[in-house]
Amino acid sequence: MTEHETRPTTGREHAAGTTGREPAAGTTAREDAAGTTGEGAVPPAAGPDRQDDGAQVSTGSTGSTGSTGKDNGGVPEAAIPELVIISGMSGAGRSTAAKCLEDLGWFVVDNLPPALIPTMVELGARSQGNVARIAVVVDVRGRRFFDNLRESLADLDARGVTRRIVFLESSDEALVRRFESVRRPHPLQGDGRIVDGIAAERELLRELRGDADLVIDTSSLNVHELRAKMDAQFAGEEEPELRATVMSFGFKYGLPVDADLVADMRFLPNPHWVPELRPFTGLNEEVSAYVLNQPGAKEFLDRYAELLQLVAAGYRREGKRYVTIAVGCTGGKHRSVAMSEKLAARLAAEGVETVVVHRDMGRE
Repeated sequence: MTEHETRPTTGREHAAGTTGREPAAGTTAREDAAGTTGEGAVPPAAGPDRQDDGAQVSTGSTGSTGSTGKDNGGVPEAAIPELVIISGMSGAGRSTAAKCLEDLGWFVVDNLPPALIPTMVELGARSQGNVARIAVVVDVRGRRFFDNLRESLADLDARGVTRRIVFLESSDEALVRRFESVRRPHPLQGDGRIVDGIAAERELLRELRGDADLVIDTSSLNVHELRAKMDAQFAGEEEPELRATVMSFGFKYGLPVDADLVADMRFLPNPHWVPELRPFTGLNEEVSAYVLNQPGAKEFLDRYAELLQLVAAGYRREGKRYVTIAVGCTGGKHRSVAMSEKLAARLAAEGVETVVVHRDMGRE
């Protein structure tokens, strides 16, 4: 038995003790300005182009070219990945939109030079189906970058690539407030003011906004509302996926720092004081039966599982994709291990992708 035991219950494997996937290749640490990248909402008044529901679908271009019958560079047409290009105003929420697509299973690349988009699509097409959906965040900060983007879009159209452009919009007032709240200059303001940079960027992106398939105005949206709109467009009919890590631990070694919920099993008798059970762990059938047959154990399991159903539904609504449930006892060897296994099995049966981590088992 290893000192830090990790066992996946269902779905993809995760590293021991982690609650989310590694950042997608090519992403950067830079976030868009505050307002749609943090937990708090920044809801200034909507600008003049604010839509009633915060989103509009452009009628100028469909962006979906379908099959053209033209040469795809030797790549089978069925292997060409779906492509979404995320662009828009700095501070309008591009990074939040990209993270939402990443949580929905898209391969996301942040700040990819526009000239490299066709190359990225070709690499995805040659991945034998491993990269079926690609999202690229394009930060257009100069005329040459914009010209490269137009050339890349024409190239994609010639190859018959299905692509969509998502444009994140926001009013000048909202953008100014977001940049001021994080005390950062606008990337295009130079020696001028924030409003000068916003005006320059808006003019530079005017044509791209007209070609967008989906325009989302984030002027009065917080991060959760923006994620909900992205989910509505790209999640299909399925509910956003929730992944859970159930972690057993010993209180004498300290609480897990990444725990969202903590359950204390010290209300149950300790198998440590039963000589024939002491050498074993909660993975042993006899130890597990001893723990679950104690008064209140099964009732706790039933009611806590019901509570987690309620919490999981709320997490999905709030855009939370990962949850860590810590189950503790004195040493993290018997009671917490047995209960973690049973709780993880309940979650897996309800369709939650679950990983079991026994943090302190074998530590003594």
